[in-house]
Amino acid sequence: MTAALVVGYTATPAGADAVALAGRLAAATGASVEIVMVLPAEGRNALTPPDASYDEYVRAQAREWLRDAAASLPEGLDHRAHVRTAESFGEGLLAAAREFRASHIVVGAADGGLRGRHRLGSVANELLHSSDIPVVLAPAGSVDVTAPLDRVTVAIGTRPGADVLLEDAAALAAAARVPLRLVSLVTVDLPAGVQTSAIRVVGASHADTVLEAARAELPADVPVDVVVAEGDSIEDAVTRLAWEPGEVVFVGSSRLARPRFLFLGSTAAKMLHELPVPMIVVSRTRAPEES
Repeated sequence: MTAALVVGYTATPAGADAVALAGRLAAATGASVEIVMVLPAEGRNALTPPDASYDEYVRAQAREWLRDAAASLPEGLDHRAHVRTAESFGEGLLAAAREFRASHIVVGAADGGLRGRHRLGSVANELLHSSDIPVVLAPAGSVDVTAPLDRVTVAIGTRPGADVLLEDAAALAAAARVPLRLVSLVTVDLPAGVQTSAIRVVGASHADTVLEAARAELPADVPVDVVVAEGDSIEDAVTRLAWEPGEVVFVGSSRLARPRFLFLGSTAAKMLHELPVPMIVVSRTRAPEES
């Protein structure tokens, strides 16, 4: 992850969380940060005539907020701030991310969420069901996290698409020079009614397979480990896992996703309910030129 990170910014706690998380990721990987505030496109309401002076006032206020956001980034980071207009916040962020050839889009949680937890708002929902660029979800309170990026976790289930997921997680771990942890969800991702003995066998086999695949992707000096998740449900398994203060977790898109696009699946959505660290959602397939 050495390309740009686009941050969807609003002058709210969620916006501050997104900027803080992007700053941590950029500090660990050398990425640049593009802070983007999206304003509603002109002419959005035919009943209200355009007012040039009001529009300029709004833009001036947005630029002031962006200066404050940029000032909160760690010293020395390569960063820029932008005011854009679009029909929707998500549309504006996607356009900016494509323009800057961003590797990821970072957004905060919706208002009203518990501290340290995720709550998807309209922007995150839009991106998680339409973006062709990985999306990073910052939990509430990320602005107060002082720990650097210290571990990358990737959740591997039984569905196809793990190769792209592993590649992206391995790339971040290698760029940040931090350990990679593979969480095998096979024991809580199997159909109901499977015998306990069969679950243990399948879980051990799956763990060996993902470990071998990860070692092939990682430089020799990046530590990698596999943990087999245990629990009565995805949510239960997530709460039983240990999480580092500066950790991030990768998940793949649903099998229902269009090729190269994101679609938050049921497993990832269940994880999100209990996850105390940022989640990075990636597509199941890449564009041919990216393969």
